[in-house]
Amino acid sequence: MNAGLFSNFPPVKGYRWFNMAILIVSPALAIYGLLTGQPYNLKTLIFACFYYLFSVIGITAGYHRLWSHRSYTASFPLQYFLILAGTSAVQGSCYWWARTHRAHHRHTDTDLDPYNSTRGLLWTHIGWIIVKSELHSGNADISDLRRDPLIQWQHRWYFLLQAVFGHIIPTILPGKLWGDWKGGVCIAGALRLTLAHHSIFAVNSLAHYLGETPYDDKLTPRDSLITAILTLGEGYHNFHHQFPTDYRSAFHWYQYDPTKWFITICTFLGFAKNLRVFPTNEIEKGALSMKLKELKAIQDRLHWPKGKDKLQVISWESFQEQSKARKLILISGFIHDISTFMDQHPGGKELLGSSIGKDMTAAFFGGIYSHSNAAHNLLAMKRVGILLGGVEHTPKEYIITPAEQLYITDKSD
Repeated sequence: MNAGLFSNFPPVKGYRWFNMAILIVSPALAIYGLLTGQPYNLKTLIFACFYYLFSVIGITAGYHRLWSHRSYTASFPLQYFLILAGTSAVQGSCYWWARTHRAHHRHTDTDLDPYNSTRGLLWTHIGWIIVKSELHSGNADISDLRRDPLIQWQHRWYFLLQAVFGHIIPTILPGKLWGDWKGGVCIAGALRLTLAHHSIFAVNSLAHYLGETPYDDKLTPRDSLITAILTLGEGYHNFHHQFPTDYRSAFHWYQYDPTKWFITICTFLGFAKNLRVFPTNEIEKGALSMKLKELKAIQDRLHWPKGKDKLQVISWESFQEQSKARKLILISGFIHDISTFMDQHPGGKELLGSSIGKDMTAAFFGGIYSHSNAAHNLLAMKRVGILLGGVEHTPKEYIITPAEQLYITDKSD
């Protein structure tokens, strides 16, 4: 289902020049700073790392899990922290971001999906942000976002706020506090912003391309540790698309999801509550259904013995007569042709040769040797017929009891 890099890229009708300017100027300044800034200021590097985490957590814990999916509730201090942190990532207002993301979930992998992954990695990663096309996002319920005063305040003042928190603050602090204006502009500002952009963009692109589908494979979202590392835990996207209201992106405790840990810490501190968790029973059902599907695919690739309805019914007399022409033995009412196995029998060719034309049920089930599961499987592949009357013609020196017959029948089935 995953498309390639450029496949199915829609016709371009125009460009979103503001977005393009941000996505071109920021990397250019970052590269300039990296090439000309040696030796780097350690304080600026540390500050840039913390401001990067501030920006990305604003998107993952704020824009995404809080406002797009309402997976938990946050106190007003935490909401203000997250809305300003998300603003510093310069990825649009939360109102716009959450609206497009809800459309993505409702119309995944269709033309109404704003970052439809079937249109290729280039489109999902950056193309839909910088070009205009005939495609339009599908509808999604955003009535709660319209009523949210904080979301509307940020949306109304977004361009001023993004300038302050996305560019001015990360530039001024290193410049004013320790005199590194160039590092503020190029490292804390431009490099941090570039990394934050492409980290979050990877959720739209790599998270639909790289990894596994442990919960459902009808759509493109995938689980990947690599993507999780790049996105502060948003890489378990197959789980997320199956259970979008869950505050976790990673179900298992050992999976890398710093955003989940951040929300959990906020809960302990009293800043977050009402964490929504999908029932474990239903999550495990989804995982089990995929495992069964994988096993069914393996089963379908393997060769299995003919069903009982496709085997010829042969009388005891006919079985005896045909055994003179080919190597036939009787086990559990099934007639087996072991001609091609004579030289491969671990017990030796002579031992197997002495069994031709005989009922070897008792010997096979422990009378001589209790055969392994592999032996049972191999024997079943050599079925060529069913004895008329089952095992009623068993030699008189060994009479099978009803209990033994039931055991044999269960094993052969």
